[in-house]
Amino acid sequence: MQVRDFMIRKTITAKTSMTVKELISILEGNRIGGVPVVDDKGNLVGIVSDGDIVRFLSPHKEKLYLTYYTVYVEEAQKIEDILRERMNTPIEQIMIKKNIKTLAPDDDFESAIRLISRHHFKKIPVVNGAGRVVGIISRGDIIHSLSKSIFKEESVQEQ
Repeated sequence: MQVRDFMIRKTITAKTSMTVKELISILEGNRIGGVPVVDDKGNLVGIVSDGDIVRFLSPHKEKLYLTYYTVYVEEAQKIEDILRERMNTPIEQIMIKKNIKTLAPDDDFESAIRLISRHHFKKIPVVNGAGRVVGIISRGDIIHSLSKSIFKEESVQEQ
């Protein structure tokens, strides 16, 4: 079995110019946790996940105050201020651009399992020889494919 046999072909992608706010809307609207980022020709240029967004939006700096032997910690910025400031940031600034792992449609099932398990990825883009995104593989797709083959084998053995 090859990757093309169980990849999701209708892949939702994002463009580098898209804002964090637009990306959140896409992820939430489609109930997904991440997307490949493509250029105008559909070539893979990055990947961005809900985890990347959370890390980007998280407040980082704290101020410490020492008053009569009691330490008070005050957030440097309130989360509402951070959200307001960062929602219009282009996702190009937060997406992963280097060391992106991909699969090809002709790769075998074993390669997909090995890649996902070795790197603990939830999703891996599938790209053709020209570098265009043609699908995506998730851990759930692998489990679903395994389930189909296991139950198919069991029904054949019972006959």
